[in-house]
Amino acid sequence: MPKISQKGLNMPSSPIRKLVPYAESAKERGLHVYHLNIGQPDIESPVAMRQAAKHIDIPVIAYSHSAGNISYRRKLVEYYHKVGIEINVDEILVTVGGSEGILFAFNSCLDPGDEIIIPEPYYANYNGFANMSGVVVKPIISTIDTGFALPSIEDFEKVITPKTKAIMICNPNNPTGYLYSKEEIMKLAEIVKKYDLFLFADEVYREFCYDGAEHFSVMQLTDIAENVVLLDSVSKRYSACGIRVGALITHNKEVYSTAMKFAQARLSPPLYGQILGEVAVDTPQEYFDDVVAEYENRRNTIVEGVNSIPGCFVPMPKGAFYCVARLPIDDSDKFCRWLLQEFSYNGATVMFAPATGFYSAENIKQGANEVRISYCLNVEDLKKSVECLREALKVYPGRTL
Repeated sequence: MPKISQKGLNMPSSPIRKLVPYAESAKERGLHVYHLNIGQPDIESPVAMRQAAKHIDIPVIAYSHSAGNISYRRKLVEYYHKVGIEINVDEILVTVGGSEGILFAFNSCLDPGDEIIIPEPYYANYNGFANMSGVVVKPIISTIDTGFALPSIEDFEKVITPKTKAIMICNPNNPTGYLYSKEEIMKLAEIVKKYDLFLFADEVYREFCYDGAEHFSVMQLTDIAENVVLLDSVSKRYSACGIRVGALITHNKEVYSTAMKFAQARLSPPLYGQILGEVAVDTPQEYFDDVVAEYENRRNTIVEGVNSIPGCFVPMPKGAFYCVARLPIDDSDKFCRWLLQEFSYNGATVMFAPATGFYSAENIKQGANEVRISYCLNVEDLKKSVECLREALKVYPGRTL
């Protein structure tokens, strides 16, 4: 019998989705499962997008340009101008979600064996993308006690080697919700310039900044413009995860032309997704104001609720719609399975993503008593989820405090 590839064997399972069979089993037993494991917003997508979907009438659903429809890219130029990012249509490569943009960036800028530094915990799929590309992730720890602030320049420099080719950040951060400040981004720029590295930035949660905080984009770092690659997506911005449209954006013409070869190999991004994405650019600011206010309320509900449980701690996130909580448990993977297999409260249980999946293999123990919480549910469901957690910790056999 033929053997599976080593790359396939090394491919990590998603910590966000790997417990789905346990959740399905719990539902079959009649339990209601509060899904705090996945960043699937329940906010309605903009009305104009949904109306446009009903009225698309194209006689031939054809390929688009490999870089994306020119009309959509022109519309994206308008969007980025509104958020303080100045680019042109020939610097935007439309991708199949933000995920493909990351793969294009890795494959265009790094060779197998090259190293990329990523502060952890980080979005779990970065490990998968690195595995697909043969890239080596060199993690540096950010801790819950600092709210997951950017590690020091000294921490970055400790892991830089001749094989180091890039640094990657997610801002606002998934899984922690941390929002890197302009000052922190400027510090990163110093390292990038000193060692002539690429700086990849996943900014898909740009719109979700709280308490009056403002997002500062890496595309505003004019001194290292040629080093920067921006990865973006419409999925979370417009609560439209299913249309699978993102973008790779860079001023670096060589990076762009190289990424274009990968784009041509996969032919084109989704046509319908681009049509809806183009309509979405005109979404009024009121939509985002309402969404941000709602998420702030949800965030406060989760943070205050979890911190009221003895032995629990979650720092206040400033962006995205996630947080990482430290719990008095022995093993987050075991705890999350136990919640779905053995626990219920008032006919319900709660599903988290074990934080172990957001750390590298060498630092996996950092997440042993942490879970990522997505606060994409309505406030009432979040309150019930907190109560489930409170009651679960009273009886969990692996409680440590």
